[in-house]
This record gives sequence, structure tokens and C-alpha cells, in this order.
Amino acid sequence: MKPIRIANADQTANGAYPTVRMRRNRRSDWSRRLVAENVLSVGDLIWPIFVVDGENVRQPVATMPGVERMSVDLAAAAAEEAMALGIPALALFPYTDSALRTEDGREAYNPENLVCRTARAIRAAGLDIGVICDAALDPYTSHGHDGLMHGSEILNDETLEALIKQSLAQVEAGCDVIAPSDMMDGRIGAIRSALETAGHRNAQIMAYSAKYASAFYGPFRDAIGSSGTLIGDKRTYQMDFANSDEALREVALDIEEGADMVMVKPGMPYLDVIRRVKDRFGVPTFAYQVSGEYAMLAGAAERGWLDGDRVMMESLLGFKRAGCNGILTYFAPRAAKYLAARV
Repeated sequence: MKPIRIANADQTANGAYPTVRMRRNRRSDWSRRLVAENVLSVGDLIWPIFVVDGENVRQPVATMPGVERMSVDLAAAAAEEAMALGIPALALFPYTDSALRTEDGREAYNPENLVCRTARAIRAAGLDIGVICDAALDPYTSHGHDGLMHGSEILNDETLEALIKQSLAQVEAGCDVIAPSDMMDGRIGAIRSALETAGHRNAQIMAYSAKYASAFYGPFRDAIGSSGTLIGDKRTYQMDFANSDEALREVALDIEEGADMVMVKPGMPYLDVIRRVKDRFGVPTFAYQVSGEYAMLAGAAERGWLDGDRVMMESLLGFKRAGCNGILTYFAPRAAKYLAARV
């Protein structure tokens, strides 16, 4: 047999057909699993849930097939389900009654708001599961923006004070991870300093570092009730989707200011950004498979246009391949059950 020739020592190829048949390793399921470069596990999943007032209340979100708003008692029960499935954390988002929405969004730091009550209910149940709370004012403002407004301007520095009060209220209610999604400049440093001063040294921050001004958020705004209240758009503070170098600057600043984890949002249209962030910084990196991404896949599967389980798993594994440590996804309980059935 003639020796295999390698034209260039830098080449990774070590042979050619028929000596090398790439399909050999793909032939069987067990073989494909052995050589898989990336693996999705239930430990990679974070389940976002929507909470609403009342007791024993479930409200379907019309634009998100299979997703419901839940009252606090049912959200606590969902946390038990998540724990039983092995899902490590939940992310809480409120559907705030319009009567409680104000220009200054003060319900955000009311210790009796929906998010704080849900966090306390989960803690009271003694569940060893992570609770992630969004820090932003949009579920609480009458204008639907993430910050305070003066005329048509979003006020950066004044908003930081509200975010600090919101974050402290959430941690004191039992939140483990503050997730600032507002995209105000300096908010990570301001929140980290306030947490340290208040003695909450172990509170984690998952920064929405690269959050784009995306059209994929529509169903989420329906779910929290802000789609009808939003005045204008969010392009003066959320990122321009033409930019990725800017995302690296945002991530660098958030890490310097004290973020423990960083996030790219949305997910699937920004896999290139995720890869750049992970390669550059090597920090725990997350993606949010946002409501529009979920709605496209779930809606198409509901109509029989796509195989729901297969596109779900393909999309989630795509985030892992891009470098994610974990994914916020509305598919979390379904994906967890799918993975369990594969064991």
C-alpha cells in the first residue's frame, strides 16, 4: 500500500477517498453520538415564564403556541416541574395590569409586584432552582420603554436609579440572578455597586450585553402586555443589527463593570455574534431564543410545515455549536422531556 501523501503539513486532511470515507462515522446512531462535537443537555436550558395576577389562572399567549401566562401559584408549580425535569433555572417576566403602569414605572421596585411575589413563592417551596429576574422598566411603564422618558428622550442616568431599586427588591425577594435587559449605559456597574453595598455579594448578574433592536420581540410584548403601549421604537438604546464590533465593546464593558455572565439577544439571527463573543472573552455566554424565533418554529410545526421536535433540537444545538453555555428558550420543558426520552 502506498503511503498517504499530505501536500501541506498545515493541512488537517490525512487522506482521500477511498481510504477516507467520511460517512463511516455517520452510519449508525451510536457512532454519530460518539463523535458528536457538541452536545445539548437539560443543564443548558433556562425556562422563561410569564406571570399574571390571580389564582389558578392560565392565559394562553395567542402569538406563542403552547405558551401561557401563569398566576403566582402555578408559576411556583412550574418551578417544581422544571426542577423535576432537571432544568436549572427559570426567568420571570410579569404581565402587569395597565392600572399599575406609570410613566416612572415605579411598580418595578414594588416588593409586592408579580416578580417579587413569584420569587418568594419559589423560595418558600424550598426549591433548589435558579431564579433569574429581568431588570428593565418596560413591563411597568405606561409608554412601554425600558427607561424613564422626558419627551421623546430615554433618560439614561435617571433610569439607573430605578434599575438599582428594582434589582435590590428582586434580590431581597429571593432572586439569584439579576438580568439587566434595558441597555442603559453603565447599568451593570451601578447595579453591582448597589448589590455589594447592600451586602448581596453573591447575587449574580447575567447582562443582556448585546441586545439588538429586533423585530423578533413582538410576541413577547404581547405576552407582557406592552405591545399596545409602546411609543415609538427602542433604537436609541438597543443595538443596531448591522453591528457586531459594537457588540464586543458592549460585552467588554459589562464584564469590566461586574457581569458574571453575558447574553446575546435575539439568538438565531446572531450566531456570528455569539461565536465572536465566546472566542474573544471566554466567559459564560448565553443566548435568548426570543419569542419571534419560538413563534416561527412552533407555529410552522403546529401547521404541519415542519417537524417540531427536530427543528427545536436543531435550533438549540446550533446555539451550543456557536459557543453558548446555555439558552433561554420557551422550548425548555419540551426539550427537557425530549432529552430524557433519548437517554
